[in-house]
Amino acid sequence: MLRTRAKFSLGQVVRHRKHPFRGVVFDVDPEFANTEEWYQATPEDSRPIKEQPYYHLLAENDQTYYVAYVSEQNLLPDYSGEPIGHPDVSEMFGSFDDGVYALQYQLN
Repeated sequence: MLRTRAKFSLGQVVRHRKHPFRGVVFDVDPEFANTEEWYQATPEDSRPIKEQPYYHLLAENDQTYYVAYVSEQNLLPDYSGEPIGHPDVSEMFGSFDDGVYALQYQLN
């Protein structure tokens, strides 16, 4: 049995290690749980391993808002203290304090 502990928690603001975006965690998979097509679309030389937590993020960059699916190895805590501007944040989360959003209601 795979035993994996997620490094980041629901409501935590994180940023991508390599790409210029940040987001708030709204779900965690203990290991890769997306399609094989999605996985194969990532360039092989930068493809993360499947046996690690993967995070669903309400993400933002300088141009847009979107949902991202990111491996733990590609995330870092975001210490900017800035909230996320994604329009769906208020649907899932309450107040923002010290880099973390309070959960609005119980998620899975």
